[in-house]
Amino acid sequence: MPGAGAAALARALLAGALLLLLLPPPPVLPQPQWRNVSETEAQFNITYTDRVDANLLHIYAFNHSVRRNMTEGVRVSVNVLSDHKDLPVLFVVRQKEAVVSFQVPLILRGLYQRKYAYQEVSRTLCQPQTKAEVETQHFYVDVSTLSLNASYQLRVTRVENFVLQTNERFSFNATAAQPQYFKYEFPEEVDSVIVKVTSAMAFPCSVISIQDILCPVYDLDNNVAFIGMYQTMTKKAAITVQKKDFPSHSFYVVVVVKTEDEACGGALHYYPLSKNASPDEPVDQQNRQKTLEVMVSPAITSEAYVSSVLFCLSIFLSFYILTLLIACWESCRQHKRKGLLSAMDSPNLDTASLLGHSRSIPDSFLGRGYDSYGYGSFGNGSSSSTEGVTDSLGSTEVSYSYVGERSLENVACRPRLDSLSSVEEDDYDTLADIDYDKNVIRTKKYLCVADLARKDKRVLRKKYQIYFWNIATIAVFYALPVVQLVITYQTVVNVTGNQDICYYNFLCAHPLGNLSAFNNILSNLGYVLLGLLFLLIILQREINYNRALMRNDAHAVECGIPKHFGLFYAMGTALMMEGLLSACYHVCPNYTNFQFDTSFMYMIAGLCMLKLYQKRHPDINASAYSAYACLALVIFFSVVGVVFGKGNTVFWIVFSVIHILATLLLSTQLYYMGRWKLDSGILRRILYVLYTDCIRQCSGPMYVDRMVLLVMGNIINWSLAAYGLIVRPNDFASYLLAIGICNLLLYFAFYIIMKLRSGERIKLIPLLCIISTSVVWGFALFFFFQGLSTWQKTPAESREHNRDCILLDFFDDHDIWHFLSSIAMFGSFLVLLTLDDDLDCVQRDKIYVF
Repeated sequence: MPGAGAAALARALLAGALLLLLLPPPPVLPQPQWRNVSETEAQFNITYTDRVDANLLHIYAFNHSVRRNMTEGVRVSVNVLSDHKDLPVLFVVRQKEAVVSFQVPLILRGLYQRKYAYQEVSRTLCQPQTKAEVETQHFYVDVSTLSLNASYQLRVTRVENFVLQTNERFSFNATAAQPQYFKYEFPEEVDSVIVKVTSAMAFPCSVISIQDILCPVYDLDNNVAFIGMYQTMTKKAAITVQKKDFPSHSFYVVVVVKTEDEACGGALHYYPLSKNASPDEPVDQQNRQKTLEVMVSPAITSEAYVSSVLFCLSIFLSFYILTLLIACWESCRQHKRKGLLSAMDSPNLDTASLLGHSRSIPDSFLGRGYDSYGYGSFGNGSSSSTEGVTDSLGSTEVSYSYVGERSLENVACRPRLDSLSSVEEDDYDTLADIDYDKNVIRTKKYLCVADLARKDKRVLRKKYQIYFWNIATIAVFYALPVVQLVITYQTVVNVTGNQDICYYNFLCAHPLGNLSAFNNILSNLGYVLLGLLFLLIILQREINYNRALMRNDAHAVECGIPKHFGLFYAMGTALMMEGLLSACYHVCPNYTNFQFDTSFMYMIAGLCMLKLYQKRHPDINASAYSAYACLALVIFFSVVGVVFGKGNTVFWIVFSVIHILATLLLSTQLYYMGRWKLDSGILRRILYVLYTDCIRQCSGPMYVDRMVLLVMGNIINWSLAAYGLIVRPNDFASYLLAIGICNLLLYFAFYIIMKLRSGERIKLIPLLCIISTSVVWGFALFFFFQGLSTWQKTPAESREHNRDCILLDFFDDHDIWHFLSSIAMFGSFLVLLTLDDDLDCVQRDKIYVF
C-alpha cells in the first residue's frame, strides 16, 4: 500500500509539471519609474497656470495666520483647460485636521444616473480651530493626473464676509461645482436665530443646509444631506436654528446648487447627445449659476412664547366668563319674572305662564288659511300674511292670538308621552294601522311639528344619543394612530434633518421641544376649549329641561321645538376633535396626513345639517349609523380624490355621476318625507308621476316650499359637479368641503326665510350670534385663502408662499384662521341652539314644518 501511494503522488507531480510547461509565461511588469515632484511656495490671490502629466506631481505650499477670535475662509478655485474626460486631474488639499480631494472634470450624478461634468470647481476649505492667540497654519495643494499632458489654473483666495453678521444681508453666487458656505456665531444674548435665504430667480434649484462646525463640510449635491438640517429652495428658504443644538455656539450655512431642477418642481432638461457620443458620456451644463442673498436674524425669545400662550388662553377663556355672565343675567331675569308672577293674583296666571309673550299669526297660516292659501307656499298670499310677518320683524313685543286655542287644563293634564311602556322605536311603527296613519300624516300638504313628534321621547333620546357615543368611539380609534403617526413624522424630521418632509410656514415656525412649529399647534386650542364650552352649555340646558319634565312643566311637555341633545353633544365633540386632529396635522403637514385636518370638518358640516333638519322633523331624521356611514363615504372619496383625482378624467366622471345621483336620491327622500321606496318598480312610478302631473294635467308641486329648496339645491350641486368635471381643481379635499358648506348655507338660509315667513321671530341673542358669526366667518375666510403653504406642490415651491408672522411676532395668517374659525364655529353652534327659542311657549301643533 505505501508503494501504491508513492506512485500516485509521483504521477500527480508529473502532471503538474507538464501543465506548467503548457501555460504561457506571465507578463513582464514594467519597472516602476520615479515621479518628478515640483514644489512651489504659493501665495494667495495669484492665479497659477501650469501643466501636469503622469510623471509629474505639483505641490503648492500655502501658509496663513489664524487668530482665535477671528475666522477667515479660504477658497480653492481650479479650472482644467485640457479636455481629457477619461483622465481627470486630481486635486488634494492637505491641511490640519482635514483632507479635501476632488477631481476635475468633476462628475456629479443626477436623476436616472445622469452624469454632469464641470471643468471649473471651487471649494471652501474647512477651518480648523486654534487655541493659540495667533497661529500660522500650513496647507498643501497636490495636483496629479494619469494624462500625458493636462493644463490647469489654480487660485487660492480669502473669502470675504465668511462670518455672517446678525441682521446684515450678504449676496453671493453659487453653482453645482462651486458651492458656498459661511459661518455664523451666536451672540451671547441670543438663544435662537432664523436663517433666511432668498433669490430673485427660482431656478436652478438649490439646497440650504445648516451644519455643525466639523470637518469635512458636506457641500456637494451628492452629500449635502448627510448631516445637519437641510431644505430645497427656489426663491425662499428659512431655517430656525437653536443655540442648544450646537455645542460650539456656531454653525455653517451651506448653499449648494443642484444638478437638476426636478426636486424643486422644475422640468428635467433634455440634453441631446453629440454625434458618435456614448449615452453614458457626461453632460456639460455650461454656466448653471444662481445669485442668492442670506441674512441671519434673531428669533423670538422665551418671553414671547409665554405671552403668546397667555394671549391664546385669555381669548378663549373670556368666552367662559362671558357665558357665565350671560347665564347669571338670565337666571336673575327668570327669578324676577317668577317673583312678579307670584305677586300677581290673577285668574289668568296659568295662561300667562304657559304662553309667555304672545304674538299674532296671520289668518292665512291658521284655520281657513289652510284651505284658501296654503302655508308656506310662494303663491299669492293674503295681505294679512305680509302684515303679520312685518309686525313680527318690526317689534319685539307682540301679542299671540291663536285661532281655536286649546284649554290649558287639557294641556296640563295630558299624559306625558314618555310614560308609554315601550321604549323601542320600531315598536311604534310595526302595527299596520299606525303605518297607515304615518303615511296619511307625513303626506299631508300642511304639516306642524306635532305631526312629526309623535314617537316616544325616550326612544328618540336613545336614538340621538347614539350620535354622541358613536362619534366618541370614532374619535378614540381615529385619534390614537394619528398621534402615533405624527410623532413618528416629527422624530424622522428631527433625526434626518430633512425639512422637506413637512410643509410649514418656515418664516413663522417657532419650535418648542421636539415640535418644529409650536405656534401652529397652539392656535388650535380654541377648537378644544370652545367645543368643551359648548358641551357644558348643552349639559346645562339638558339638566334644566329634565328638571322641567320632572315637575311636569307644560312648556317642556307640549310647547316648543322638541328638545333632543344627542346631536348637539356630537357637534361639540366633533369641534374638539377638529382641534386635536388639526393640531396633529400641523405637527407635520404634508400630503400623506391631510385627511386628519379635514375629516371632522366634513362631520361638523353633516351634523349641522342633520340638526337643522331634526328641529322640525324629529321622528324622521336619519339614524346615527346611516349618517356616519355616509360621512365615511365622503371621507373615502376625499382620500381617493387627492391620491388619484389629479388630472384623472375617469375619476372626475365617476365622482360627478355619483354626486348627481346622490343629490337626486336625497331630494326625493326629503320631498316625500321618506314615504317612498327604492325598488324595481321605481322607474315605472317615476314615469307614471311624470305622465299624470306633467302630460295629462299640468299641475304644480304639492309641496311648494320643499320644491323650491330642492330645486335650488339641485342647481347648486349640479353646478358644482359641472365645475369639478370641467376645471378639475387640484385641492379635491377643499372642493369636497365646499360642497358640504354650500349645501349647509343654502339650507340654513332657507330655514331662516321660512321661519320669518311663518310669522315667527328671531330673538336678540340668536340675532346677535348670526350677525357676529357672519362677520367672523368673513374675516376667517380671508385669512384662510392667504395660502402660506401647500402640499400640492414641491416643498421648495410651497416655501415661495411663506410669510412672516403678523400677530405678536408669533402667529401667522393660518393661526389667525384657526382662532377666527373656532370662534365662528362656536357661534354657528350657538345659532343652531338658540334659533328657535322664541317658540318655547308655542304649542307644537302651531309650529310649522318646512
